[in-house]
Amino acid sequence: VQLVESGGALVQPGGSLRLSCAVSGLTLDYFAVSWYRQAPGKEREAIACINTGSNTAWYASSVKGRFSMTRDNALNTMTLQMGNLKFEDAAVYTCAAGLSELCPKGMDYWGKGTLVTVST
Repeated sequence: VQLVESGGALVQPGGSLRLSCAVSGLTLDYFAVSWYRQAPGKEREAIACINTGSNTAWYASSVKGRFSMTRDNALNTMTLQMGNLKFEDAAVYTCAAGLSELCPKGMDYWGKGTLVTVST
C-alpha cells in the first residue's frame, strides 16, 4: 500500500494551495480517508476526514471554512483544497486511510507527507 502526497509549496498568507494524495495497493471505496498535519514542535493534528461511503467531510475547527476535502474512489485519490492560508497553517501535511468507523481516528496507512510553508 502506498499513499503519496503532492502539491506542497511555499505560499503567501491569504493564498491558496491544493494538495493531492494518490493511493495504490488498496481500494479506497472501503476506507475512511483523512488529512493530518504536523508543525515543527507541535503534535500531529487531524484536520479533515471523510468516512467510508460518504462524501461529507469533518473538519477541525482550525481549518473549517477555509479547507475543503474531497475523495475520488474511482481514481483512488483524495484532495485537500486550502484557502486563506495563515502562518499557523505551515506544516507537513499527510494523508491517511483506514478501516475505521471513527474517522479521523483509526488510520492504518500513511503517506510520507508534503511540506506547506506559509511566508511573505
